[in-house]
Amino acid sequence: MTNVIRERFFRQREAKMIDKLFRPRSVAVIGASREPGKVGHDVVKNLLASGFPGKIFPVNPKAKEILGLPCWPDIASVPEAVDLAVVAIPARLVPQIIEACGEKKVPVAVILSAGFREAGAEGARLEAQVLKIARKYGLRILGPNCLGVMDTATPLNATFAAQPPLKGEVGFFSQSGALCLAVLEWSRAKGVGLSRFVSLGNKSDISEIDCLRALADDPQTKVILGYLEGVTDGQAFLKMAREVTRKKPVIILKGGTTAAGAKAASSHTGSLAGSEQAYQAAFKQTGIVRAEELEEFLNLALAFALQPPPSGPNVVVVTNSGGPGILTADASERQGLHLPSLERDTVERLRQILPPYASFYNPVDVLGDADAERYEKVLSLLLKEKDINALIVILSTTATIDPQEAARRLAALAPQAKGTSLVTCFLGSETSATASGILLKAQIPNFEYPEKAVSCLAKMWHYRTWLMTPEEEPVSLKIDRRRAAAVIAAAKQEKRRQLYEHEVKEILGAYGFTFPRSLMARTSDEALLSAKAIGYPVVMKIISPSIIHKTDVGGVWTNITSEEELLEAFFTLTSRARKIAPSSSILGVLIQEMVSDGRETILGFSRDPQFGPLIMFGLGGIYVEVLKDVSFRLAPFGRGQAQEMIREIRGYPLLKGVRGQPEADLEALSQAIIALAQLTIDFPELTEGDINPLMVRPRGRGALAVDARLTLGG
Repeated sequence: MTNVIRERFFRQREAKMIDKLFRPRSVAVIGASREPGKVGHDVVKNLLASGFPGKIFPVNPKAKEILGLPCWPDIASVPEAVDLAVVAIPARLVPQIIEACGEKKVPVAVILSAGFREAGAEGARLEAQVLKIARKYGLRILGPNCLGVMDTATPLNATFAAQPPLKGEVGFFSQSGALCLAVLEWSRAKGVGLSRFVSLGNKSDISEIDCLRALADDPQTKVILGYLEGVTDGQAFLKMAREVTRKKPVIILKGGTTAAGAKAASSHTGSLAGSEQAYQAAFKQTGIVRAEELEEFLNLALAFALQPPPSGPNVVVVTNSGGPGILTADASERQGLHLPSLERDTVERLRQILPPYASFYNPVDVLGDADAERYEKVLSLLLKEKDINALIVILSTTATIDPQEAARRLAALAPQAKGTSLVTCFLGSETSATASGILLKAQIPNFEYPEKAVSCLAKMWHYRTWLMTPEEEPVSLKIDRRRAAAVIAAAKQEKRRQLYEHEVKEILGAYGFTFPRSLMARTSDEALLSAKAIGYPVVMKIISPSIIHKTDVGGVWTNITSEEELLEAFFTLTSRARKIAPSSSILGVLIQEMVSDGRETILGFSRDPQFGPLIMFGLGGIYVEVLKDVSFRLAPFGRGQAQEMIREIRGYPLLKGVRGQPEADLEALSQAIIALAQLTIDFPELTEGDINPLMVRPRGRGALAVDARLTLGG
């Protein structure tokens, strides 16, 4: 069996098992209760209320019947096969129940019970015991410490939530039970239905990866929402997310973004990188739409569920109030959308419809005395324009307009929109509440503020660009891996974490990096000979395993132009180094060619505990940690992502060339980024490092690694 066939077989088997979670033929509720308000009672009640078409088996040794259903003393005595077991009993009893479920050949169990890992060390031990038993029988576990699962198409409500969702096309999973309840409330309040609903709880087994796969395969799900605090397997998550976002939009709200940041690290990358940067890179590289806060999370769900993503960045704003129109234009420009000028013919036709004092351009201001009919005429005209990708309709309540009538007329125009994304902003809470229902039935999302509408449209457009971007395979370069491996093996043999400068050059050289001409000198005489061989001007750097950031301790002397200056630099640097690190050996100095015709950049990497190697690029030099003008990607990736990293930084125009400067060799720079990414994949024992500066010379002349460091892990 080939690896591809084997992977397909296991994925199909897992998919069938997970399918039992959403579409079981029978459900056993272990811990079912006769008392209203108890979790075990509410689960049975919700199963019945949902109209679940299969068999329901309450399990309780002290009851004969619950809510009209016959009760069974234990899972073993249930007379039929059970597809799904819902467990609502004290945590200490769960292991023996899962053992019984395994013997009964139950494929999936939902453990609602709390008191596991979230409760401390003893709870974590109990959770591990439960998982071990489940794996012995091949039984999948949702939870523990979760709210349950719903599927509105089955229909199935195996939760203890107080209110069921409306039936719809939004699939949702969450690590937070409180957020689950908030989404259920939002679903009912906004009239936006859910397709599937999964409370992950402690996600001891079934994870966000299983949920992504299940929601991607579900024909009832159009949009996928997820709340995450962490991922179980970073590389598996990346692979699954890339597949799923090509089929359906995935909107993620990530919690815990400021938990700790980066731990103290020796490299620039280590001090700049943290889990937040890794997640940003992960979402960017997989096409996930990231929500920054809860309101935006729900707004994006509404927008994606009701409207198609814009096919381009061109937005036209229609308003009866100048201020909100200007704010919308400002927000659009900040978020990468474009407010194009309208065609001359369109402007002329608008002049025939609108009063002379109206604004006929973009934003189109229909004036404060506009009524619903004026809005209708303008929008009917604009919806026929070919180059408009999205329309934002803003309405401030005035004495001359009935918001409900405007909503009805706009709803009637909605079928004409076709590929144009149509959103509204009816200002005022009372106005919004009464008009939203009318608009919602016409599949038009209404937002409380114009900036919210713009934010959603911008992220929808970015998702569309992701879909239009061809899938890219990581680049595999021709490198001398054995040469690098020999250097690393020697350092590991000596149990060193920090690699010497000549070792770093050997490793990077094996991956295609080039360096300024340089020679090591142990004495002042050797330094003079080295400088003569290289040619002035030169740079001198101290070499000591204890001095990592040389510039921080005055360990670099640049632009040395004479023998006298070189001797002064030698004695100054070596004496300074002995004062700073008296117990460490000073190996000598490095005499290096002075490179002055390039732009200083930095490349670096660290290892994220969840996703693996995180590559950094930015403008280099001593101010990198202050300016923080950097971009990140998770390795491996292709040339397109490397080029995006370069374009993302604020200093990109400096690399393109300003005030007569030539363009930097961007091709050589992207090649260097890819080479460093491949190095981190090939050698997981390299935990962090950077090349600073990487001097990028004018186009066609390549890039030189002026200074670099690499660190080995334990």
